[in-house]
Amino acid sequence: MSKDKLKVLFVAAEVVPFAKTGGLADVSGALPKALKKLGTEIIVVMPRYYKIDKSQLQALPGALGVPMGPIGELWCEVFTSFIPGSDVPIYFIDYEAYFGRSALYDEEGEAYEDNDNRFIFLSKAALQLSKKLSFQPDIVHANDWHTAILPILCQTRFYEDFANTASVLTIHNLQHQGEFFKGAMDVMEVGWEHFNPMEFQKYENVNFLRGGIATTDALTTVSEKYAQEIQTPEFGFGLEEHIRAHRGKLFGILNGVDYHEWNPSCDDHIAAYYDSDDMRGKALCKRDLQEYFGLKVDDNIPLIGFVGRFAEQKGLSMIAEAIRGLLDLDLQIVILGTGEKWAEFFFGEVAAKHRDKLGVHIGYSNTLAHKIEAGSDMFLMPSLFEPCGLNQIYSLRYGTLPIVRATGGLDDTIINYENDNPNSNGFKFYEPSAWALYHTIKWTLEVYHNEKSEFFQMQQRAMALRFDWEKAALSYMKVYQFARDKHNN
Repeated sequence: MSKDKLKVLFVAAEVVPFAKTGGLADVSGALPKALKKLGTEIIVVMPRYYKIDKSQLQALPGALGVPMGPIGELWCEVFTSFIPGSDVPIYFIDYEAYFGRSALYDEEGEAYEDNDNRFIFLSKAALQLSKKLSFQPDIVHANDWHTAILPILCQTRFYEDFANTASVLTIHNLQHQGEFFKGAMDVMEVGWEHFNPMEFQKYENVNFLRGGIATTDALTTVSEKYAQEIQTPEFGFGLEEHIRAHRGKLFGILNGVDYHEWNPSCDDHIAAYYDSDDMRGKALCKRDLQEYFGLKVDDNIPLIGFVGRFAEQKGLSMIAEAIRGLLDLDLQIVILGTGEKWAEFFFGEVAAKHRDKLGVHIGYSNTLAHKIEAGSDMFLMPSLFEPCGLNQIYSLRYGTLPIVRATGGLDDTIINYENDNPNSNGFKFYEPSAWALYHTIKWTLEVYHNEKSEFFQMQQRAMALRFDWEKAALSYMKVYQFARDKHNN
């Protein structure tokens, strides 16, 4: 470890607010800020996708050369800025052939065919940039499959400069593993001896995440429950035995929340401020949400919100199967999301036939997401799996009680309602079925109507909970020390 501050090179494919498709971006935008406050010297590296306006960034003098094996040396520009609300430097790798595209990873559900080369390039560029900046990291922190080759790069191709750098790999979502034609090994330049079933080989292909799990000094994922689940066939996506073999270096650390961004007492996206000691503003937020979607404005009708990707993982099939039965109940539902086309068409059509009860917005709107968190009485997250989940934590802060399937971070953060449990803060179901979802919502409505004082107390209790990034950052600091100790022994 360096004599003064711990130096961390943090590399991710997406970072809030610059580019986002999921929770990886939220972590990458928040965790470095919390680590900086704890005294680390940290820099963040990501691609400069063309949705990121380079006129708002500062160009770094000189071009950066990146060795790409048989492809040759590629030269890119680097831009820099700071993560908003902090003094954490962020560097953007600018190479048009790889990142000058309309999306991050795919278009219309089809992954870019050169995703292997794109993210090999990002990983190598991050190390080359570190050398250019004379930034000698104690830790290189990789995130998901996109940068999972960083540990092996430090141990092989870049050993001369990073021999003393320990590695940490965080799995945000195990479903996506980065599996490609084995020729990517030549572009990686790490040596074909690492193409074996214990490291990067999966049948005839190379699997970036598999190799990263094997070669990193420490492995983390984004909740304690998910760290357990990914060691099982149900949630392991074919890597469960591999992960079990490395469980001695696996840690589950629950994500935090940026309460400057998600706080009803100072949220400028919502109709009225409120907090646990004065919740009158929540009723105004509910009316505002009902008006936005053209629903009947009525304080007494329970309103359930959903914000998320239209993907099988998020339980959309369960919602679709149950939706017509749910709309027969005394409730209103609002949905914000985009993704799989069948879901966009299906929920759009159902909403057109039930305008009095169902409001659907296809797409993403940060303002509307805040309005749904504030204006809903309950928030629905019936995920098939959920590494951490953030929306249920946002919902708690807004006094919007989560209805969740008990998996991953949802199970870690939500305590099921029992009228004699002073810690209850939401509603859970376990079986991944439309039947279980429907009857849990029906039960929630009974509590809402018939046990109003308990429901209100649960809202106040939920709003008082805090899942701060400082706590998560302290846990990551312990993992960094573990990685350093392991690397040096």
